[in-house]
Amino acid sequence: MKATMLYGPRDIRFEDRPDPTIIEPTDAIIRMSATCVCGSDLWPYRGDDVSDQPMPMGHEYCGIVEEVGRDVRHLKPGQFVVGSFFASDNTCPICNDGYQSRCVDARPIGAEGAQAPLLRVPLADGTLVATPEVPADDLLPSLLATSDVLGTGWFAADAARVKPGKTVVVVGDGAVGLLSVLSAKQMGAERIIMMSRHEARQQLALKFGATDIVTERGDEGVAQIKELTGGLGAHSVIEAVGTQESMMQAIRATRPGGHVGYVGVSHGVELPGLELFFSGVHLHGGPAPVRRYLPHLIDLVLKGQINPGLVFDQTLPLEQVAEGYRAMDERRAIKTMLRP
Repeated sequence: MKATMLYGPRDIRFEDRPDPTIIEPTDAIIRMSATCVCGSDLWPYRGDDVSDQPMPMGHEYCGIVEEVGRDVRHLKPGQFVVGSFFASDNTCPICNDGYQSRCVDARPIGAEGAQAPLLRVPLADGTLVATPEVPADDLLPSLLATSDVLGTGWFAADAARVKPGKTVVVVGDGAVGLLSVLSAKQMGAERIIMMSRHEARQQLALKFGATDIVTERGDEGVAQIKELTGGLGAHSVIEAVGTQESMMQAIRATRPGGHVGYVGVSHGVELPGLELFFSGVHLHGGPAPVRRYLPHLIDLVLKGQINPGLVFDQTLPLEQVAEGYRAMDERRAIKTMLRP
């Protein structure tokens, strides 16, 4: 098969690789129905986190089970499945506490490379969730979104303790930030303030449930949030970027006793201890335990209650993956879906 490899900064190639095979008896092989480019893929694409070896790319996926290992008990060929970007056994004490992304045997799907026609999924019984039947094609974008960006946005809202009737701020207008708005709306937030400078993203945020848009950043953005919240700050703030500026903007926009849910992949973030000590702000986040939420999110999609697939504003054939990266890097696309 041909699959996506990163050789260096902005050097994406779609090239021959061996077809994946069952290696461990708990594996499954998935034939991809859809995959995509993630905002976090842009960090290595731009030159951060680059390996000295070519890297397989992609960790978001949904598709049809093609083959299962002899120890797989709950899946069979022909089923449509969605999985998390971390493989997990879903039985260890950490998984049972709802943190499957930190499973004692957690394995990153990115190491396998999901931007390809076929994918080996380790720990398949614990990682994959099957739908009752093969879904209609028009549901694929939304089901694909549950694999990461919706699950991550949902975790961000959960970590930020979003509650009915409360005020939420979202820092970051990428796909995760936008789906954090959708998640906060589903959780009953009364006021949702999106911090964004990009009109198309602002419009989608409003469609997902945002009530206010703030275009300022840094201290000016914090001042605007304080003005909108009677000088107090928001009850819940979601940080979906991963930079020093975005993290401090999130913390400073939160009222004392409020919660920050941070899911932006951290790059160069250092927290000032004394400021944090006196802020009275709760911090919680990290790699989203998407598997915890998958059954519920898939159910919401299948029932037509949410449409997170709207974040995909570009769809390309898989062999044009390099253009998908370029479009997201240049902010010509919010998120690119790839179809084999």
